[in-house]
This record gives sequence, structure tokens and C-alpha cells, in this order.
Amino acid sequence: MNAKTKGEIAQLIAHLKQRFGDRCALGQAIRDQHGKDVSFHPTRPPDAVVFAQSTQEVAAVVTLCHASSIPVIPFGTGTSCEGGVGAIEGGICIDLSHMSAILQVNTADFDCRVQAGVTRKQLNAELHGTGLHFPIDPGADASLGGMASTRASGTNAVRYGTMRDNVMSLQVVMANGEVIETGGRAKKSAAGYDLTRLFTGAEGTLGIITELTLRQHPLPECVSAARCGFPSLEAAIETVIQVIQAGIPLGRIEFLDELQVTACNRYSKLDLPEMPTLFFEFQGSPASLAEQVEMVEAIADDNGGAGYTSATTTEARAQLWQARHDVWWAALALRPGCQGIPTDACVPISKLGEAAAAAQQDVLDLGLIAPMCGHVGDGNFHLCIVVNPDDAEEMSRAEDLNARLMRRAISLGGTCTGEHGIGYGKLDFLELERGLSMHAMVAIKRALDPRNIMNPGKVLRFAAVP
Repeated sequence: MNAKTKGEIAQLIAHLKQRFGDRCALGQAIRDQHGKDVSFHPTRPPDAVVFAQSTQEVAAVVTLCHASSIPVIPFGTGTSCEGGVGAIEGGICIDLSHMSAILQVNTADFDCRVQAGVTRKQLNAELHGTGLHFPIDPGADASLGGMASTRASGTNAVRYGTMRDNVMSLQVVMANGEVIETGGRAKKSAAGYDLTRLFTGAEGTLGIITELTLRQHPLPECVSAARCGFPSLEAAIETVIQVIQAGIPLGRIEFLDELQVTACNRYSKLDLPEMPTLFFEFQGSPASLAEQVEMVEAIADDNGGAGYTSATTTEARAQLWQARHDVWWAALALRPGCQGIPTDACVPISKLGEAAAAAQQDVLDLGLIAPMCGHVGDGNFHLCIVVNPDDAEEMSRAEDLNARLMRRAISLGGTCTGEHGIGYGKLDFLELERGLSMHAMVAIKRALDPRNIMNPGKVLRFAAVP
């Protein structure tokens, strides 16, 4: 960063301190916290962090940054996985966590409006007693603005879809500080370009989401869960494929390979059979649940399933799902002091067995430790590569494993990211996947953010217009 730019940033920070006082933070610890997500990507701290409390304050910061062509990076809870919050080119981080108001709940219309800093658990606590819930669950208690920005999904996606399917409208601060609404509350619309989906998944590179209108869903009448082990990865995946092809309306289907089950047993003090395991959740009326359970159990049995265990009470279901909820920390505990590289691939369901088996073989060939889990009901699976970041040779093998996984997923008609997003960690793979359509993405970026101040260096490679 040249001296002129440093001077401009110092001048901008002086303006921000004058306006926001202590809500404009310059301390190294706070800046470092806002320069890193949960992944292995290195910390890239911003020059300052502003804790905004309204859309108008976000717009004011963006307007100042736009005037000086200084980068702006939005921050929710920091639970992203591909370096999406790192201030690669410095600049101002806008923390939206103080924007945590639930503005409206419309139970008759099954929708609500919230500020971007509201977390999914906070929203569901507010909805308690209404008969509604917001089902998108990426695991972490992420902010809803961040979930929209990364097009998050998670364990319930097989039934309820992703954030893309559950965002009705957004309020967005554009690169020049203007505030727009992308849609309304109608259940469908044929009015103009679908700006809501354009900004959902843009990772803050086109604008900053400050408010969201979201779909709500009725709570299921009954919920039941089950777990079943299998003699091989192939048998477990074939069970998933057959269940999906049979049209059984499951709430969740989750997979843990043998190593991940072993890790969870150690970490969570469980005694699960250490074999590839599927976790199921059934939702519906008592009669439909009984039918679903019977059909799934029969399919599992045909594929060599063993130790089929079910649970209906809230406490029993929580205990049954404990292993799946603890996968990240359990994987890291396999090598204390090491770090995890969470990969993310998604393929057509018919290609899931091929992709998962090949990934396991790659892990063996490269001599790495990488337990597998996944939201396999929609073809999405993860390897958590547990590595010593100080071992350059091991890190090189881990990068090779990740590259193999991404290229294979793309070659099978899948994607390099089912839910983690691109950040700057997957730029090369997005270009491989999208090909010439990257030109259209660059054209959109150029039109909406010609000075390249909105989270620069993420999603695509783009230089500011001179």
C-alpha cells in the first residue's frame, strides 16, 4: 500500500472515529478477529472495524469509502470457511452484529423481516410458540446476513433447500452508498431481473446486505430420528441414492465415514460401531413417519445396514445426533495442535458414490488424515483435512487432495462448493467450473462496483476501472 493510500485511509479513519467514537475500533486484537474466519486461511486484518447499528450507518461508511476508493468488508459472525472476511487489500470492516433486530414476523404469510446481524438461533427463539421455524442450519450460529451472502445451507437442505430458496427480498447498500430493495413479500414475481438471487451468494462483492425478508416453515407435527451402520462407504451411499430415488420425504440424511465415527467416539465419549454410518431424520404425521421409517429401514437392510437405532423424544434425538454435531472438533482432536482444512464438494446424487470413494482413495494415496462427513441427501460432502500448518510438504499434499476433490466434482457435473462459498480460497476452481460465464460475472461486478471496493479479491479476479 503506497503512502498516498495510507494517508487517505488515515484521513478516513479520523472521520469514522469522529462519527462513531468507540464503535470505530483500531485495536490489533479486534482487527485480527475480523480478518479471519474459521478456516486455515491466514489472518488478513482490516485497517479499522466499524460496528454499525443501522442501514443508514452502513451507507454512510460505504459512501466515505467509495469517495476514496477504499475497500469495505462486511462481517457477520466470522464462521465462513474460504477466507471471505479477510481484508486482502486492507480497508474498513463493517461489523453487522449490532444490527440484530427482528423487525417483523408475519405468521399468516409465513415470512419475517430481520436485520442482517440476527442469527438463526435468535430468530428461531423469537418464533417459538408461533408454530413456525426457520430451518436452514449450517451448523454454526451464523448471522442471517452472512448466510445469505454465502448462500449457506446445511443439514436440512434436502427438505427445505438453501438460503437461495428461502430469501424473498433483501435490503442492500450498494458500492456508492445507495440503498435498494431487491424484492417484496409476494410468493412469486415476474417483475424484472432477479436481484435477490444475484446478491444471495455474492459474498459482499456487489453490495452489503443489511436487512432480509425470509420464508418461514411450519414446524413438523412429529419428528423421529434414526442411525444405521454399513459395511462399506459404497453400501451407505447406495442406501442414500435409493432413499432419494424412492421419493421418501426425509428431513435430513447425514453421513460419517469410519474414521469420523472413531473421532466422534473419542471426542464425544460415545460408543458407536466404528463403521460408515448414516443419520436420518423423519418429519410428518405419525402415520407418514411410520411409513417412512419402515421404507428406509428396509432399504438399509437390503444394503447390509446393521445396528439400526431410532429415537423419538427430543432428548433421545439430541443424543443420537451428537456425533454429527461434533464432527469438526472431533476431527481436530485426532491431532491436537493441528488445524483443519474443511473441503466442500457437491455432485449429482447418482455420482455421489463415485466421488466419495475416489476421495477416500486420494486420502490414502497422499498419506493424510481426513475424515469424511456430508449432507449426502443433496450430494454434498466434506473432507476435514487435519494438518500441521508448519509442515510445508504436508500442506502441499493437502492442497493436492483438495484440488483433486474439486476437479473431480466439476468433471462429474457437480460444483467446487455446495455451501462454503468461494472467498479467495476457491477462485481457481470457480474459473474452472464456470468457464466463459466468468465474463458475465466480471461485467456485473464492473457495472455495480467499478472502483472494486466491495470485498475485493473474493469470488472473482477484478481490477478497478481506472
